[in-house]
Amino acid sequence: MSSTYRSAKLAAAVSTLVLIGASWVGLHYPETDRQGAENPKVDNLKLLPGFKAEHLYSPSENQQGSWVSMTFDDKGRMIASDQYGALFRLTIPAISSGSTKPTVEKLTIGKESGVGMGYAQGLLYAFNSLYVMVNNRPSQQFPKPSGLYRLQDTDGDDQFDKVSLLRELKGEGEHGPHSVVLSPDKKSLYVVAGNHTDVPQMDAYRLPSNWKEDNLFPLIKDPRGHANDRMAPGGWIANIDPEGKRWELIGAGFRNEFDVAFNETGDMFTYDSDMEWDFGLPWYRPTRICHVPSGAEFGWRTGNSKWLPGNPDNLPPVLNIGQGSPTNVFYGQNARFPKKYRESLFAFDWSFGIIYSIHLKPQGATYSGEREEFISGSPLPLTDGIIGPDGAMYFLTGGRRLESDLYRVYYNGSDQVSTTPLTPTLTAEHKLRTSLEKFHVEPNAGALAIAWPNLNHPDRFVRYAARIAVEHQPVAQWQEKALAETDPQRATQAIIALARQGNASVKSQALNTLMKIKYDQLSESQQFDLLRAFELVFLRMGAPEAADKEKVVTYLNPHYPAKSALLNRGLSKVLVYMEAPGVVEKTLALMDKKDEPGSKNLGLETATASSDLILRNPQYGMDIAKMLAKVPPLQQTYYAVMLSRADAGWTPELRTKYFTWFGNAFKYEGGRSYVGFIDRARKLALNHVPKDQFEKFNKLSGADLLTTSGNDIAMSGYSPKGPGRRWTLENALAVVDTAKTHLDFDTGKKIYSAILCSHCHAMQGTGGDIGPDLTQLGTRFSNKDILDAIINPSKAVSDQYASTIFFLKNGQSVVGRLVNEDKLNYMISQNPFAADQLRKLPKKDVTSKRYSSESIMLPGLINSLNPEELNNLIAYLKSGGNQNNEVYKSARSASKGK
Repeated sequence: MSSTYRSAKLAAAVSTLVLIGASWVGLHYPETDRQGAENPKVDNLKLLPGFKAEHLYSPSENQQGSWVSMTFDDKGRMIASDQYGALFRLTIPAISSGSTKPTVEKLTIGKESGVGMGYAQGLLYAFNSLYVMVNNRPSQQFPKPSGLYRLQDTDGDDQFDKVSLLRELKGEGEHGPHSVVLSPDKKSLYVVAGNHTDVPQMDAYRLPSNWKEDNLFPLIKDPRGHANDRMAPGGWIANIDPEGKRWELIGAGFRNEFDVAFNETGDMFTYDSDMEWDFGLPWYRPTRICHVPSGAEFGWRTGNSKWLPGNPDNLPPVLNIGQGSPTNVFYGQNARFPKKYRESLFAFDWSFGIIYSIHLKPQGATYSGEREEFISGSPLPLTDGIIGPDGAMYFLTGGRRLESDLYRVYYNGSDQVSTTPLTPTLTAEHKLRTSLEKFHVEPNAGALAIAWPNLNHPDRFVRYAARIAVEHQPVAQWQEKALAETDPQRATQAIIALARQGNASVKSQALNTLMKIKYDQLSESQQFDLLRAFELVFLRMGAPEAADKEKVVTYLNPHYPAKSALLNRGLSKVLVYMEAPGVVEKTLALMDKKDEPGSKNLGLETATASSDLILRNPQYGMDIAKMLAKVPPLQQTYYAVMLSRADAGWTPELRTKYFTWFGNAFKYEGGRSYVGFIDRARKLALNHVPKDQFEKFNKLSGADLLTTSGNDIAMSGYSPKGPGRRWTLENALAVVDTAKTHLDFDTGKKIYSAILCSHCHAMQGTGGDIGPDLTQLGTRFSNKDILDAIINPSKAVSDQYASTIFFLKNGQSVVGRLVNEDKLNYMISQNPFAADQLRKLPKKDVTSKRYSSESIMLPGLINSLNPEELNNLIAYLKSGGNQNNEVYKSARSASKGK
């Protein structure tokens, strides 16, 4: 994202073209929709009824950087950190004081000059100390490495003079060390790190430390190189004592969880991130709210090896949110809010500018969750938040050097508020789970007697806790018990534990235990658990011997294909690996199905529809829009990748059908890595083709469509040559007004198409109709006008082409272009790449609406162009698509005169 605010703005609407029209007017908002006309930054916020927001401070306007973390000290003062700079301390006026302007001081740490301490993505004041989670690659400006530091005031002068490095952590950047949080009992700390942070040596491991990749799926690492050297267990969470001497791993398997929070029962939650480059691929996992109990594993693995939520050796999320960039989470129990929001988890999405209120409801040993849009805005790059000592919510925006602001939100509505401590709700399953978690520490003589019977408990979180308890006991004490188990669920879970902790010498016995289970008598989830048990035996103990292989194939092959997408994923994985008879033909037959039953029951469905996010942020919204216009077939892609390891069972007809699929797959749209992943799977499959047929199937599978790297589709049209630059109005105008380059009509037309202007604009009767017709542009506007509209698209927006924000009764908001309406519904378009796909929005669900103040375009569209290309583009725009226009005649005359 750009280091300048304007070019990185999180727009409320997306387009890939220049919106320049005849009607340039500002939008007027209904007074009832305004949230504070005294400050446009507050006016940008969408709040729920009864809540009021105040803009308190702008660090970036005071040359204090972009703030990403904060805490309150024991005197009620806020301490905040610039992402790439120092610490600051703020004394904030009370809500009733009539002032919102805080006093701000830069903290000097000891006798160090410059930045004595900072670069913090996590801050916590506790135990009469300031804990600072530094995320930094040492440099001359700030030489301290990433790690957890403790700052103390030893001489009583209200300044921190003692700095102690509790532990250095290997990792930095956006997936490095993140937060530090006080435990619910206020006796210890929790530290949080993303998947680019090595797990340090721990004193104890609640999640057993023998983690592996554990996936029979053919490994393809990200084609663009992201996280290719990052292996299990991914992001992690640890508990430490106040002195940082004892570290205990609590859970792992996250991609990039940034923060944790605890509810009134003491249960821990986090908001894990997605990998937006994986849009449109079957291993894509959306951002999600996770309940993190003792010993938790959430299955992040590099590349395409991420586990399904249904895998029994990891835990499912409470709620899939959707696309986004999670940052902060905190619980509302200390807020002076109505009870509904005190019992809520607040989750921050940086990309789309939304604070979600997650309403948690006890469900067995865990929770279900519903999301509500608590606060949103555009732009609103949310970084950190907290409930202050006054019961108000404080939050920061910024990050990546973006414009940074501090806000306060409090409740002044008519609903009752209380500060009475919340009463925990403890279900029987919750009590059982936490009792089992006591055995996640060290061997205990009584553990097996309690844990073993619960391996078949109906509650998944109880079963998980029981298995982890078993794995913490010496294998010799329960190996024979596992091999002799006859209860189907207990046997499955026991063999999973044995595969993870046991010796390969019992591989054949483990397989025989599994094959004694009557497959047809199991539920779908139990069948999938059983398939995972087979997979783990193969992965951890090795491939089966010939006799066992034949038995396993005989046991499983009659059940394939199954009636659900989930089971077919599990069965195809095991049976392709086992080279089962007919598996290639069966799997290819499944690839003929466009909508396989159960495809929406894989644990990947989201609470927030992707289409609702397109117009909130052009940077991510563009990828979403393209994908939704040409959605890849997820389940087909899964089978295609799985078959890339198949060596036997092919006929010429089957090979032709299979490799033809790859050629067609490149016609779909996905995230940045979609094409590269498909190409890597294609190449793996080609390794099994006879050498004399390689060229035939290489061509059939789409080789000619790709660039040399295989990461992109080769452009058949014009591609900007660059080198580009970050064009400002001043330097662009200087280039255009003093142009000495020969202007070429055909080149300008190609550039106009290459940056997709024609997708939404008409010229000379052809093109889109999302934006105004540009044929007469040159007769009305100067070079400056045109460039200003391109570079600063939201400076003035015509209501004729603006998006509309619809505010709904359920607290959500929807953004789209209002295309039509009748007595009952609004018809809105949310995808500029599929403008004819309309969504009906019932008017009875809408409380109010207003125009978005953001242009439906992406700033920086011309940044890929060099000066010559910019001149040709502007000339073409001024010509209105007429090659005989005066702009070309003038250029030719000037050229002849030289």
